[in-house]
Amino acid sequence: MESSQHSAGRTNTSGTEAMTFAQKALARAAGCERVEVGEVVDVRPDLVLSHDNTAAIREIWLQFGQKRVAAPEKLAITLDHAVPAPTTRHAQNHAEIREFVREQGIGNFFEVGRGICHQVLSEEALVLPGQVILGADSHTPHFGWLGAFGAGIGRSEVAALWATGELWLRVPDSVLIVLEGDLPLGVTAKDFALRIIGDWGADGGLYASVELCGSGIEAMSVDSRMALANMMAEFGAKSSYIRPDCRTQAYLNAALDRRAARSEAAGRSGRSSLRAETAQLFPDEGAAYSATYRYQADELEPAVSCPHTVDNVAPLSAVAGTKIQQAFIGTCTNGRLEDIAQAAEVVRGRQVAAGTRLLVIPASSLVLQEGMERGYIQALVAAGAVIGTPGCGPCMGNHMGVPASGEVTISSANRNFRGRMGTTDAEIYLANPAVVAASAVAGRIADPRDLV
Repeated sequence: MESSQHSAGRTNTSGTEAMTFAQKALARAAGCERVEVGEVVDVRPDLVLSHDNTAAIREIWLQFGQKRVAAPEKLAITLDHAVPAPTTRHAQNHAEIREFVREQGIGNFFEVGRGICHQVLSEEALVLPGQVILGADSHTPHFGWLGAFGAGIGRSEVAALWATGELWLRVPDSVLIVLEGDLPLGVTAKDFALRIIGDWGADGGLYASVELCGSGIEAMSVDSRMALANMMAEFGAKSSYIRPDCRTQAYLNAALDRRAARSEAAGRSGRSSLRAETAQLFPDEGAAYSATYRYQADELEPAVSCPHTVDNVAPLSAVAGTKIQQAFIGTCTNGRLEDIAQAAEVVRGRQVAAGTRLLVIPASSLVLQEGMERGYIQALVAAGAVIGTPGCGPCMGNHMGVPASGEVTISSANRNFRGRMGTTDAEIYLANPAVVAASAVAGRIADPRDLV
């Protein structure tokens, strides 16, 4: 691992000073030729995201005295944080959101069971490379996986976007993280993310645009890129960025084809108006970065984030043997098909240990369906796992896996601060899905490569 600070920008071939991805994306959204780091600009995002918090945002928006949102076609709302509704209060919240969606004519609405907002909007190709998405969820940097600028904002800011269609943002510094080489067996994008956060702290990328590149990133699957970009929220990042390539394009083309098929089945026009390539943006050679961190993939190993902060990271070998009562695979970080497949491979032919429970919650209905088609879900159920409704599950501590006092959970989620899963005196360890599955089988934190 190498690091450097304050790399200076250089002039590009057009004679202007080189720009980072974040500068280019925010310049486009602001209608400017260029913007400077630290400049405050008014941007018009391509999409505005909210979820179960939409009802609370609506209460703020109503204070503006408006009856109609400014651009309903740019809103995307997903019910995912407490689904199915665990209490009357949550059910009422959902009912108010459905009514708001109906009265405002919001087409991009995804019901209970469709999945987690970040996964669903990716699967629906509602965000394309080079676009700007602002969302009332801290993990909106997720959309960096496809070369888009995704940033989490507050409820009041979302209400302002509903009212006006624009919002001011400060153009962030950029941090460059380079990974070269192929990840060793058993090491995943989640482990790399935890290593970054462990090395530089949970605020190491505070309000920065984190650009991730190198041969190690290029070799990653789309699912792995999603996990890595998503976890940059835990690094403090305002946004993340991975250069879009043929894998990105193939994923988006498949998503666009699904949308076209649905449109045609409903008697609407198909794919001709949907394009995935036109908005791609790439940082200029010689762009300025506030810091550059370089990693060699062969130096990485499975990592675990220990209670009660995400940057309390240790090698898996240092915490192996810690007794657990619960293992959870899911969330917007690691609830995708690749993650389900890894877990299924670990538990196949084995059983969850007595006194331990394994919860598996796919990130979306598409993940659940394909997991069943490929036999992954069946293998997990046969091993004793419990399968939950696609959504956030116990990550927020609402339901579907809240631990008892004093219990220990190992999770593929993204946060482990005290009380995160709903119980203040429970402990949460974070790891990649294969480690979580192996730990469920062993009844203690375990390396899947050591299972016999």
